[in-house]
Amino acid sequence: MLTLALLLAAAAPQSDLARLQAEAAHVTITRDDWGIAHVRGRSDADAVFGAIYAQAEDDFNRVERNYLIALGRQAEADGEEKIWDDLRARLYVDEATLRAAYARSPKPMQALMNAWADGLNYYLATHPEVKPKAIARFEPWMALSFTEGSIGGDIERIDLDQLRAFYGGKPPAIAQADTGEKEPSGSNGFAIAPALSADGHALLLINPHTSFFFRSELQMTSDEGLNAYGASTWGQFFIYQGFNPHIGWMHTSSGVDVVDEFAETIERKGSRLFYRYGGQLRPVETRVITVRYRTPDGGTAARSFTTYRTHHGPIVRDAKGKWIAFAMMFKPVEALQQSWLRTKADDFASFLQIAELKANSSNNTIFADDKGEIAYLHPQFVPMRDNRFDYTKPVDGSDPATDWKGLTPLAQLPHVVSPPNGWVMNTNNWPYSAAGENSPRQADFPRYMDTFGENPRGIHATMLLKDRRDFTLPLLLDSAFDSYLPAFARLIPTLVQAYDGLPAGDPLKAKLKGQIALLRTWDYRWGIASQPTSLAVFWGEALWKDAKAPAEAEGVNIYDFMADRTTPKQKLQALAEASDQLERDFGHWGVAWGEINRFQRLTGDIVQPFNDKAPSIPVPFTSSRWGSLASFGAKAYPGTKRWYGTSGNSFVAVIDFGPKVRARAITAGGESGHPESPHFNDEAERYTTGNFREVYFWPDQLKGHTERVYRPGE
Repeated sequence: MLTLALLLAAAAPQSDLARLQAEAAHVTITRDDWGIAHVRGRSDADAVFGAIYAQAEDDFNRVERNYLIALGRQAEADGEEKIWDDLRARLYVDEATLRAAYARSPKPMQALMNAWADGLNYYLATHPEVKPKAIARFEPWMALSFTEGSIGGDIERIDLDQLRAFYGGKPPAIAQADTGEKEPSGSNGFAIAPALSADGHALLLINPHTSFFFRSELQMTSDEGLNAYGASTWGQFFIYQGFNPHIGWMHTSSGVDVVDEFAETIERKGSRLFYRYGGQLRPVETRVITVRYRTPDGGTAARSFTTYRTHHGPIVRDAKGKWIAFAMMFKPVEALQQSWLRTKADDFASFLQIAELKANSSNNTIFADDKGEIAYLHPQFVPMRDNRFDYTKPVDGSDPATDWKGLTPLAQLPHVVSPPNGWVMNTNNWPYSAAGENSPRQADFPRYMDTFGENPRGIHATMLLKDRRDFTLPLLLDSAFDSYLPAFARLIPTLVQAYDGLPAGDPLKAKLKGQIALLRTWDYRWGIASQPTSLAVFWGEALWKDAKAPAEAEGVNIYDFMADRTTPKQKLQALAEASDQLERDFGHWGVAWGEINRFQRLTGDIVQPFNDKAPSIPVPFTSSRWGSLASFGAKAYPGTKRWYGTSGNSFVAVIDFGPKVRARAITAGGESGHPESPHFNDEAERYTTGNFREVYFWPDQLKGHTERVYRPGE
């Protein structure tokens, strides 16, 4: 058997060997009885080294995948079909730019990035059986490609088909199959002030809705004052949603408009391109981007593209003869600083000071601390614009008045800090209901501060929060799993009314008699044994398909459209369609929801397979589309009748900021991505029932719950 020294010597230059081993000697990883890593280092950099090493142990595949995406290198692993994803990423992210950003980073941040790269390289050196798909060696500057941990970045708003068309790509040989309406993404966050809690402590709910297994749960501590626990997106070295001994932070996807398109007027003079700006003609910048890709025979090839840019941003498509430039936040150094530094803040004032970096463009924040302060914070990167223009559409790039006018001062954003009602919340809805009657007023802010509006989860959260004054950790957890479905509470009465208006001889009167009787007396609550939930969800999905396109065309909220603008005939035909589908797939339209809605984890693949014949677990909660706070985005897959979830509740936690912070949490499936691990699916049953486990935050809590203590490389 090869010794560790020989393995390292084969994988890394000899000059690195002693340094990597010395770093590892400063780190201790304690795995608790759920497989969660509690990482301790002498310095913050040591903790980063150990945390990323532990992540790689649990799921290197997901770590590497996130950087293949962020660095624009997917095609090197997946082949030519990913060229356009990579080109999109590389419009902003390229090695020279990120190396320069690394060089100008503060020295403490450089130390963290160095430790991040060292931890991943040490993992690869000590695990020669792991074969990276494309990134055989990580370099510190790479950390700047992926600096905030939300599920979708701003860059994903660039349409790949339009990018392909502009830069000379052929249409896909096979059209992408329509996989149906996407599950709403986002999250819930609640913060409760001490006045509304039974024990006089601030409370926080962390409830992100992401694709499953999207983040690692871990703790990072150091002798330099770091002590953070929570969810870290695979490959990142900071806790994205979590808490420390004094504060907690939860991020929800925001509807603020921070991405704009500018329609550029292009003129050619000889061989040069210019764009009109006011009374000037400015030269269009060009840059050649070379994208490498894997060939079917396992070799490599490359394609080069001449790309274009104006001062507004890169050109991403053509629209009616205008070139469209794309503008978004690109502040990698500041974004990484903000993501890291907030994990070490100890009160609201220090947290807000870090927010002055203004490098968070997509996340609302729900905050609570042990001083009793709670807050809703809007994203801090919000360009100031002329509110005369509609920035939800491309604006005239030749008009200087459309340009961004710097960033909005924090004091001018729709924040809420310790409101008198004693609670704040966000469910990816607008900020104008964040604190009930004490919320910011929509009329006081530019329209670009929100594009989402209210949603059924926001209505549901307000119902639960507005009158309660005795919150405890268990009661807050119960609220997060409250089974009421407000969307159906509005929609089902319109269906019943449509049925009652049918003539006695109409064929639907007899066909739908039993279904309407079941729904007429329903309490609009989900449950494993609930037949009305099954019928309502299938009906809602059918009616949604009818309503979506016309609602968008008319600019009408889809729930309003479904309730008020679909005809009685459409509503009843959708119920008949839902009934027929249930009968085809399950033998009867009256089937328990838990027979349909299932959690299954069979492999460690990023894109999971599903099988009706393999073990699975019933899940009582529904998609967040219908106002369920606990979210489970599920559907049938090729070869299945049952619906299997791939998104929704993932890492969820409730925190009590008493004299000594305590928390409970759950993770979908389990901590490990390896099917042979006992922690691959050991939390599944708890996940489906809301039976949260204790978080071992303090050393005395870990006693008796430790599986292994070791140093990286052992």
